[in-house]
Amino acid sequence: MNNIVNLRAFTTARGVPIVVFVDMQKEYLAAPRLFAIPNIEPAVENCRKVLVHSRKVGLPIVFVRWLEQSAPFFNKATPFVGWIEGFEPQRNEMIFERKRPSCYTSDGFAELMHQGGADVVIAGFAGEAACLSTMVDAFHRNHRMTFLTDASASHSLGEMTAENVHSTVSKIAGLYGEVAKTDAWLDTVRQIDEVVSD
Repeated sequence: MNNIVNLRAFTTARGVPIVVFVDMQKEYLAAPRLFAIPNIEPAVENCRKVLVHSRKVGLPIVFVRWLEQSAPFFNKATPFVGWIEGFEPQRNEMIFERKRPSCYTSDGFAELMHQGGADVVIAGFAGEAACLSTMVDAFHRNHRMTFLTDASASHSLGEMTAENVHSTVSKIAGLYGEVAKTDAWLDTVRQIDEVVSD
């Protein structure tokens, strides 16, 4: 049990991140629906690795989802609004809802970040919308945020492929916070675990 972060001893430490999963919803897998993202599976698997490790070591986990009532997408009445299998929040994890791209448009999320969001890591969908706009909002609030670029994916835009869009989004995100790969971030978190456990 030497992997468990002693959060009580480090409640004010900047090294204990809040892990935010954005829109881990079936809408993004439901091809050929408009919001489905091609080749999303590697990003979903990286999100899964982050979730499994975060739960194992007891990091605070937040799920933010898009919900609509009068639109055909992300509509509460459709099965596509549900969580991707394996990403159903547990009772000790926070859930926030919003109707605009940035997670900060959820009052509860914005308050959490204001009160305790010293270090935040963000993963999920879609990179060019929710993730990027949240990074920009975090920057303007002086909140430190790390975007896990390979635990996210973007839609194509015009003649730009989804891969090119996501590569561009990742570079732009770097102007507003940190950008990291999943495995590198997990290695950093494991180092924090070891320091805390000693």
